[in-house]
Amino acid sequence: MDWTALWLSLRLGFWTVIVLLPVAIIAGRFLAYQQFRGKGVVEALVALPLVLPPTVLGFYLLVSFGGDSPLGQAWRAVFGSQLVFSFQGLLLASIIVNIPFAIQPSQRGFEAIPRDVREAAACCGMSPWRALVRIELPLAWPGVMTAMVLSFAHTLGEFGVVLMVGGAIPGETKTIAIAIYDRVQAFDTASAAQMSMVLFAISILTIATSFALSRRIGRRLG
Repeated sequence: MDWTALWLSLRLGFWTVIVLLPVAIIAGRFLAYQQFRGKGVVEALVALPLVLPPTVLGFYLLVSFGGDSPLGQAWRAVFGSQLVFSFQGLLLASIIVNIPFAIQPSQRGFEAIPRDVREAAACCGMSPWRALVRIELPLAWPGVMTAMVLSFAHTLGEFGVVLMVGGAIPGETKTIAIAIYDRVQAFDTASAAQMSMVLFAISILTIATSFALSRRIGRRLG
């Protein structure tokens, strides 16, 4: 069992969720409520990582993060290290890959809020920020929770983009998914099966916990 790879995957999933949580709330609410020209194009761009093959998306991210790219050069100038084949580059790639998993469920959660509820909050003199915190976010929370669970679970299982952008550097970019692949390549099926079972158990536990929290919040709101 490669505990280092498992810990790195959990750390990657945690920080991906932390960064994407405010993005999911802000972007999901904006797309749910606002109508503007080109909205369909924006929603298509948000969903693009879902349909692009992971190796294709990974290749574009590898080129974008590389040392010859403006982003790669800026990163090296500021931090003195390369962005590709590093945990920071892996985290940035994970955030981009998980954008549709974070935004789309949150958008559906905000879309489910009746318009008259939001209008009543405005009539009561609530500021947009207070209405978001006290009214909208609790009602949309099941969608937001689903977004975070999907983002976390997808991060744990992501392989193609992780391999393209991060490689397989032990302790730095070698996630549990890559460790399983390496064990299979080495014909060590016992270790691969053990790590797969642990990953399976974590995924089930994460999903079950999110469902339980969503039901509890739903009963409180009811």
